[in-house]
Amino acid sequence: MIQGQLTGSAIREHRQRLGIRQAELARRVGISASYFNQIEHNRRKIGGKLLSDIATALQVDVSLLAEGANARLIGLLRDAQTSEQRLIEGFDAPEAFASRFPEWARLLVARHKRVVTLEQRVETLTDRLAHDRQLGDALHELLSTVTAIRSSASILLEEKPLEPVWRDRFERNIIEDSARLARGAQALVDYLDVDAVQTDGASSPWDELEAFLEDNAYHFPAVETEGAGAINQVVASAGRLKSPEANVMARDHLHRYLQDALRLPLSTIAPAVARYGIDPLAIAQDCNVDLATTLRRLAAMPQAMLPGPVGLAICDASGAIVLRKQVEEFSLLRHGTACPRLPLFQSLSHPLRPMRRVLRQDNRDGGTVLTYTIAAPVGDLGFDEDLMLRAHMLIVPQSRHNLEKDPQLPVHSVGLTCRSCEIDRCSSRREPSILLNGPRRRTPARTATLSAVTRSRQ
Repeated sequence: MIQGQLTGSAIREHRQRLGIRQAELARRVGISASYFNQIEHNRRKIGGKLLSDIATALQVDVSLLAEGANARLIGLLRDAQTSEQRLIEGFDAPEAFASRFPEWARLLVARHKRVVTLEQRVETLTDRLAHDRQLGDALHELLSTVTAIRSSASILLEEKPLEPVWRDRFERNIIEDSARLARGAQALVDYLDVDAVQTDGASSPWDELEAFLEDNAYHFPAVETEGAGAINQVVASAGRLKSPEANVMARDHLHRYLQDALRLPLSTIAPAVARYGIDPLAIAQDCNVDLATTLRRLAAMPQAMLPGPVGLAICDASGAIVLRKQVEEFSLLRHGTACPRLPLFQSLSHPLRPMRRVLRQDNRDGGTVLTYTIAAPVGDLGFDEDLMLRAHMLIVPQSRHNLEKDPQLPVHSVGLTCRSCEIDRCSSRREPSILLNGPRRRTPARTATLSAVTRSRQ
């Protein structure tokens, strides 16, 4: 279900909360009860003065009715949903939940982020215990010191009588080894300690960076106009960036952002978008820049300069998503394992080959999206240097983009993650889907029935 379709549901929720009858609210805003009934059941589009009048009558801000939950909140809800197998069945519309109960949705997302962050820290510590040589040496030193203290204490206790000179020597050894044990223990605690600022709300540096970018709509005019001198000020004034790691990551992102802005300034790309629309290849050729830079710049442009919203996903050569700008019609997981059928991952095996795909995400009520993808080298490659790739995928909701130029473009089905995917006989599947192989396997008819029940309850 697309977020714009939930305006009527939001109106109904607020009206019922205030105990106002449907006919009474229709009379207040000057429309018929039958027309208002169609609005509440999402059968009529609404906007402008009528929406403003309804918001006034309901004593709420018009944005709560018009916008509902944003794409980032919906995407985080999907992350939380897919992390729990028992929550997959019967929960078909995170958009509806986020729109009707935004505060509960934020609470759920916050709890999920805390769990994910703590799980990541446990995994990190486990890996360090298993593979960190420095940590292994520190533990070995502690065990050796404890063994030495125990040996000296045993000699003092069991060997009687001891000459004073030997007794003094063993006692001195115990004192020195105890001091060494205390220093080693403190050093180990310092090494394993997690900075207290990171544990505030259990937010990871990636969460902080994503929230920072979302708050700024991925566009930084000060960096565009003032250059590198503005980067430290932008980062320092960002309340979202609490940990040192997040600050470093934000500065790195803004330095790359500045490099893109210098290669392709707004004064150059804006006229190209006006001429070609969201056609990255035509824009790249017209502006004489590489396609990867063009994709990043399109995703960082002010919304007013674009014909519609666009999303962006960037992954490194390991397949880890390092940047994720969400759109409502398409969800991407940052935690866990995303769908291997995405062009984002397929392009890594075809460097510098542009790919254009129309995708429909499995188990979504939304429409299709048009994606432009390319895997490009990171930085300038010199002699005897390893080729490091990053894949870029621009995401354009099809409902906001004209595909009449190529009506024969096929639609590819992709999933969110294997565990909750309904695509049968997928050669890329990593684990069985609980929707296909479990005792409550969902058929197309069952999916349609559940969707109908969800809509009727709204």
